[in-house]
Parts: sequence; C-alpha cells; structure tokens
Amino acid sequence: MSSTARNSSHQNIFKSMENIDLSSREVSHQCGVTMNDSVEARAIAEFMGQDPKVTVTYNPATIRIDGEGKLIFRMDEITEFLGREMTAETFEVNTSTHYGRMVRIDDDTVILFGDMNEVMEYI
Repeated sequence: MSSTARNSSHQNIFKSMENIDLSSREVSHQCGVTMNDSVEARAIAEFMGQDPKVTVTYNPATIRIDGEGKLIFRMDEITEFLGREMTAETFEVNTSTHYGRMVRIDDDTVILFGDMNEVMEYI
C-alpha cells in the first residue's frame, strides 16, 4: 500500500449509526464509485484524491471515491498518471458499483452526477 493510500485510509464519508439523523429529509448530492482494489483502481484513486473535494476510502478489498455534485473522470489524465492507457471501458470494468447518475460523455470522459437535475442536459 502506498503512503498516499495509507494516509488517505483514515478519512471516509461514513458515519456511525449514533451520528445519523434518520428523520432528516435532506437530499444528498453526493456521488461516487466503488472499485475492486487493483493497480488501476489505486492509480485512479490517487489521481482523483488530489482534488480536495474528493474523498477516497481504502477498504481491505475495495476503494471508494466519493464527491459532492459531480465527479469527472478524464481518461487521458488518468492514462498519464497511470503510465499506460486507461479507456472508459477499462474504467467501467474496474468499477464494481456506483451511485449517482453515470454518463459517458465521449470516449475520454465519464461523469458521475449527484444532482439529478444537472444530468438532464445529457439525456
């Protein structure tokens, strides 16, 4: 595990049950992906984790990448960071699950939207 992964594993978006208000009607605009732990997933997590608005959580077998509003995954930037080609197809294969609306804009860009109204321009 890299030092970035080790240091980042102390932060996460999860709350304990005692801190959850089940009566709240507040709508979350969070979105995110869960990826099986792999070389590609770690590179994507480290790259996306450079954004202070992104939270990366390392679990024993998975990595979560969470954000508020939207997460933009640009394959050309991830390719450069990883040192080998990352395609949208490979990204989707590495993504075991996601929440929010996932839209593939083109061959290079995948966006996850937490605000369903914002995604309407792409539908």
